[in-house]
Amino acid sequence: MGSEVAAMEVFAGIERLVTMNGSGPQGLGVLEHVDLLVEGGRVHAMLPQGSQVYGPEVRVHPFGPGAVIPGLVDCHTHTVFGGDRSAEFELKLRGVGYEEIARGGGGILHTVTATRAAAPETLFRRGRDYLLEMLAHGVTTVELKSGYGLDTEDELKMLEVAARLGKETPLTVVPTFLGAHEFPQEYRQNHEGYVRLLLEDTLPAVAAQGVARFCDVFCERGVFDVQQSRRILTTARELGLGLKVHAEEFASIGAAALGIELDAISVDHLEHLDEPTMEALAESSTVPVILPGTAFFLDLTTLPPARAMLQRGLGVAVATDFNPGSNMCSNLPLCGTIACVRCRMLPHEVLRGMTVHAARALGLAGQVGELRPGAAADFVLLDHPDERNLFYHYGTMHARAVVKAGELVLDRRGLRID
Repeated sequence: MGSEVAAMEVFAGIERLVTMNGSGPQGLGVLEHVDLLVEGGRVHAMLPQGSQVYGPEVRVHPFGPGAVIPGLVDCHTHTVFGGDRSAEFELKLRGVGYEEIARGGGGILHTVTATRAAAPETLFRRGRDYLLEMLAHGVTTVELKSGYGLDTEDELKMLEVAARLGKETPLTVVPTFLGAHEFPQEYRQNHEGYVRLLLEDTLPAVAAQGVARFCDVFCERGVFDVQQSRRILTTARELGLGLKVHAEEFASIGAAALGIELDAISVDHLEHLDEPTMEALAESSTVPVILPGTAFFLDLTTLPPARAMLQRGLGVAVATDFNPGSNMCSNLPLCGTIACVRCRMLPHEVLRGMTVHAARALGLAGQVGELRPGAAADFVLLDHPDERNLFYHYGTMHARAVVKAGELVLDRRGLRID
């Protein structure tokens, strides 16, 4: 009889534990027939089933059949916003172009107007609902961007809502400042004036607020150019913020190269990533993040070169880009299916992309996205013994149970439909 383990939470009888901490070519790190021991919200050990005797003070949770994977990490979302743009969805289907929609008061600026008018409590309640949708799909860590305030007061308001969501929902929330998302209506004819507002007023206020961990810039044709983005990101770095870049979504303008040069933690989108920049990315510590749901929803013909990046040894992160305009989808596994089908990624590559590599894209490598002693005890019991089913059987909810920091926060195991 083995030694007694006390003061632990034990998740017992796991048939297949996918740790994402393996040394093989797929890196899955599969363990079979194990008990997962949790102490203080972190993984303590993974032991062969039946090798330990647990005292009466130890809470034992029988987990039963189904694969267990690390909690998923959605490393790029725009989840805090006001208003609704479903009417624009139909306009686009009818052939109305983005610029025409924008001239009519639509697009990002429509969301800006609604977000500015929304009370913080309204934004919080909507954001909470969206986060709970994500949790139901197995997401336990999520990045939340601002970017629909586009003035100092409302950007700070969005970040405060993000901080509250991190405190009052089960998910770990990583807030990112995205004041350089678009030029607000009042600065449409004065781009330099808005850049100076960001540099001289908004960014210092964001840094003083102490909520945002990163600063992001939409460096793209028709929005913030490379020179403007460099000024904003450099100032953000001087104020102690990490850096991210929306890069090469609609054109190759040097945005990803700028992110690499400034040691951004990630460059995101990358539909138009060119070969020289891909090579530079492979030699850097910057994480490429693809957003396949957005490419699908916008019906883009040019897709992120995920296969080419993987062949160069890059770890590619996969995220939803959940937002009201270009991907109103909170289902990260569904976006993983799109990554498989349209970007030719294999299921284990996508799973690594929304665990290990997504954690890297948030500066949380080794803390979330994998299961090993000392890492956060965030994990998901799936409804199938093969984790590939997460992407194969697409569009449904596969999480039978979700554990966050050792606490069972979602449990569907008892649900039955007769």
